[in-house]
Amino acid sequence: MLIEIENLSVTFHAQGRRVRAVEEVSFSVAARESFGLVGESGSGKSTILRAICGLAPISAGQIRIDGKPLPSPRGAAFAREVQMVFQDPYASLHPRHTIDRVLSEPLAIHGLKGSDARIEQALTDVGLPAAFRFRYPHQLSGGQRQRVAIARALMLEPRILLLDEPTSALDASVQAETLNLLTRLRAERGLTFLMVSHDLAVIDHMCDRILVMQHGRAVEELSRAALASAAMTTDYARALFAASADRMLEG
Repeated sequence: MLIEIENLSVTFHAQGRRVRAVEEVSFSVAARESFGLVGESGSGKSTILRAICGLAPISAGQIRIDGKPLPSPRGAAFAREVQMVFQDPYASLHPRHTIDRVLSEPLAIHGLKGSDARIEQALTDVGLPAAFRFRYPHQLSGGQRQRVAIARALMLEPRILLLDEPTSALDASVQAETLNLLTRLRAERGLTFLMVSHDLAVIDHMCDRILVMQHGRAVEELSRAALASAAMTTDYARALFAASADRMLEG
């Protein structure tokens, strides 16, 4: 397995209280697989992605990539292996940096040459014209900004993308385009996805397997076939599925 999460717990201390955001969660993701974490807000799914990146305090358990425990701090080798795409593309891009600077920065940090060719290729890969290099984030639409964020995540040619609600800030028409782009890039580059969403329709479109989470705990793991046939075994997973189906009908 490429990603192994074993009995992971994350505990925050806020205003004199201990908040158990994640409690003893375990799962594994094979190379080139797309694995989804789904649940309501506060279920701990995004906290798991942040723990992998070293942005949330691990109080127990272990995270391994390729069989090796992650170092703390994560370091340059981790950045070349694992990259994250955040929910809000506008917040994740520096408003006063051109797209050229956004994409060239990871290359400069890691001492990689040939930035011009790499940047033009990255823009082509995500379906943006080369002329976008010298625009600023505010000159792009939400979908175009998320394409830039995806291109930035791919600049170091990682094997793993952590996707934190990558389409929830986008209009419905743009969501499908972005999901199709991610699916194509995964196939072309042999990427492994660990994806967070509250929307089971998105997860169903993107993921081979999913883990349903509630209040920081793992509730049920499902294959895509089980999800498609509504073959859940827990009341919570069934309720989550029903709520997602209702939202789709309303839409």
